[in-house]
Amino acid sequence: MRVLAGLRRAGLPYLLLLPALLLELLVHLVPMVIGIVMSFKDLTRLHIGDWGTAPWKALGNYRVTVDFDAPVGATLLHSFFVTCAFSVLTVGLCWLLGTTAAIFLQENFRGRGLLRAVFLTPYALPVYAAVITWAFMFQRDNGLVNHVLHDQLHLTDGRPFWLLGDHSFLALLVVSVWKTWPFAFLVVMAGLQNIPKDLYEAAALDGAGLVRQIRRITLPALRPINQVLVLVLFLWSFNDFNTPYVLFGKAAPEAADLLSLHIYQSSFVTWNFGTGSAMSVLLLLFLLVVTAGYLLATSRGRKHADG
Repeated sequence: MRVLAGLRRAGLPYLLLLPALLLELLVHLVPMVIGIVMSFKDLTRLHIGDWGTAPWKALGNYRVTVDFDAPVGATLLHSFFVTCAFSVLTVGLCWLLGTTAAIFLQENFRGRGLLRAVFLTPYALPVYAAVITWAFMFQRDNGLVNHVLHDQLHLTDGRPFWLLGDHSFLALLVVSVWKTWPFAFLVVMAGLQNIPKDLYEAAALDGAGLVRQIRRITLPALRPINQVLVLVLFLWSFNDFNTPYVLFGKAAPEAADLLSLHIYQSSFVTWNFGTGSAMSVLLLLFLLVVTAGYLLATSRGRKHADG
């Protein structure tokens, strides 16, 4: 009886996890496997009705994708560099804004709760509603951005097209940082609650100023949280599809052609699902390698710091 009771207790956690595992299998793993199979087929609109009959292409789609001298590979490589620049800037700015706001809102003052609520508002808004609002604000003739920058502050010579041309990258970056940095603020603010105030009081008695306290106490204490936060922000920004899709539509300008939207256009606009699936698999492999390398580097860094 004791053995049976022990087995029941040991199996209860797995039984409770079973619904989540089944949903994970149906929502993520099965489509992932199907996408990998599709990447080896010559799947176009001719076979979309019954994609199982599409000719087997083996590694043909991957050869086309990584042939950077051909148009498909060249545009994919350009999109990759744009996405890397976009992700690095988004992660850096979100972390900087979130950390700065969280540190300065640690002090007690009147209106602190209201400021915290205001800072979290972009994160609480629905993504589509927020990005559509920004799209209206970036309109050339009637948008609020040009009205303020050109008509009120006279910072631009003319009314730039924020959703076309080279300015589109800046517009995309602004929207992404605006809607994402409150998450960094929330995570860092929660991490700051675990730092004893006695450390700051002792440092102040030793003559340490605000900047030195942040360098010697705050940032080292937040290192484990920041390591996870940076990884999550990078994966979110690198895979971001909703923001460029709502902001630009099905085809983004060349300066803001992120990989997610580029793969969507290759698959659902040109109807070349085999090539699009190959691009998705390569993106998945790249993110797995980056994530594994990052986790390995951070784990070694923690061991070195502890040692």
